[in-house]
Amino acid sequence: MKLDIHSLMQRLAESRPIFHSEADFQFALAWNIKEAMPDCEVRLEFKPFPDESMFLDIWLPTIGTAIELKYIRARIGLEYGGEWFSLKEGASDIERYDFLKDISRIERVVADREGTNRGYSILLTNTPSCWKQPNTNRKPTIFEAFRIHEDRHVRANEELAWAVGSKPGKEREAQITLANPYTMRWQNYYDFGIRGNSQFRYLAVSIGD
Repeated sequence: MKLDIHSLMQRLAESRPIFHSEADFQFALAWNIKEAMPDCEVRLEFKPFPDESMFLDIWLPTIGTAIELKYIRARIGLEYGGEWFSLKEGASDIERYDFLKDISRIERVVADREGTNRGYSILLTNTPSCWKQPNTNRKPTIFEAFRIHEDRHVRANEELAWAVGSKPGKEREAQITLANPYTMRWQNYYDFGIRGNSQFRYLAVSIGD
C-alpha cells in the first residue's frame, strides 16, 4: 500500500476545489485518503512524541506516513456548489516560514519515530507570488530565505533565516536548517477562470524513502 499524493490531490480538486480554512482542507484530504485507501488507518492531530507538544495534521499509521498542511490564502469571494467562499489575505511571508518548518518537523519524525518511513509537507494556495519566480532586479525582502517559488532549491544543511533586523515574532525567530536538499515543483490544482486570485496550485514536498 503506497500513497500517491498527486493522484489524491487531483481527485480532491474534483470535489473540493476551494476550502474555507486550513482545518477544512485537512479534514477533506483525510476523508479523501480514507475513501481512496479503505484499509489505511487515518488519524488527525496525532502526537508523534508523547513528551512533546508537536502534533501532525494527518498521520497514517498503516503505512507510516506523516502529513503536514498549509493553506495560504489570497483575497477572493466566489460561489461553488451552492456554497459561498470568502477568503481573506494571509501573512504569506510567515506562512512560507511555517511551510519550511513543517518540512524540518517531518524530517525529524521520519528520522526519530520508529515505523515512520515517509512524510509530505503540502501547501495549497491561490497566492501567485508563492510560485512565481521573483524579479531579479527587485530589492530583497526580509523573508528572502523562505521563498518557495518554482525551481527554488534548498541545499542540505543550508541555514534559512530572516533578514537582519526583522521581527517575525517569538515563535518564528529561529532559523530553519533542513537535513536534505529539496527543489520546489508546483502543480496545478484548480482554476476557476475568473478575475482575481482564482487559480489554485499546490506544492507537495516528499520527505523520506
